Amino acid sequence: MSRILITGSADGLGRAAGEALLSAGHDVVLHARNSGRAASLAPLVDRGAHVVVADLGERDDVLGLADQLAEGAPLDAVIHNAGVWSGTAVMPVNVVAPYLLTALLPAPRRLVYLSSGSHFGGHPSLAGVDWRGTRAGSYSDSKLFLTALAAAVARLRPAVLSNAVDPGWVPTKMGGPHAPDDLELGHRTQEWLATSDDPEAQTTGGYWYHQSRRDPHPAVHDEAFQEQLLRALAEETGIALADAG
Repeated sequence: MSRILITGSADGLGRAAGEALLSAGHDVVLHARNSGRAASLAPLVDRGAHVVVADLGERDDVLGLADQLAEGAPLDAVIHNAGVWSGTAVMPVNVVAPYLLTALLPAPRRLVYLSSGSHFGGHPSLAGVDWRGTRAGSYSDSKLFLTALAAAVARLRPAVLSNAVDPGWVPTKMGGPHAPDDLELGHRTQEWLATSDDPEAQTTGGYWYHQSRRDPHPAVHDEAFQEQLLRALAEETGIALADAG
């Protein structure tokens, strides 16, 4: 069984994935933004889950979380599920936090980044991007950047299986009660990529929707854009992504 971290797992798709992986016998590390949200995970803790607490919109919290996780048992997989739809935390939570955790944690065997069909509306330009979150960020841009990060990690860390997943527009707190997609299918692909021995699940560099590999925005696999993104994030955070893992 695998040890799996799922960020943003106090509710929604993250919690659903945590419940499913826990039921399958995996060692699950759940994440909540604050102690109040962590308390809501008590039923899963009673079943054996672990919980870590950090506000991924706060740089110091992310660094502290990376230190805490690095000191614990090695992770076999990380599902970067946490995300926000709007507001000033869009870039810090959706892009900077997963970048930092990817750069700082001892490389798990598998990495899964939660993208969105909205990434097709993103702009492959880093001009004027506010990584600190002093003004509202573009959700579509953030998901394009995150999907490109997943592809860059796949290219630079051949020993790691790195993939991006579009979970669909599902009826979560973020998606709203009238979202048309299937909630169950919305978390199944990331669980499969994080744990399955299926040959398809052991590939890397993919953009997936309901266990089907799709073509992402052309910028995702543009190595020049990937390098621009990694350089911008390294300059912003002072932490570079190591090529090997």
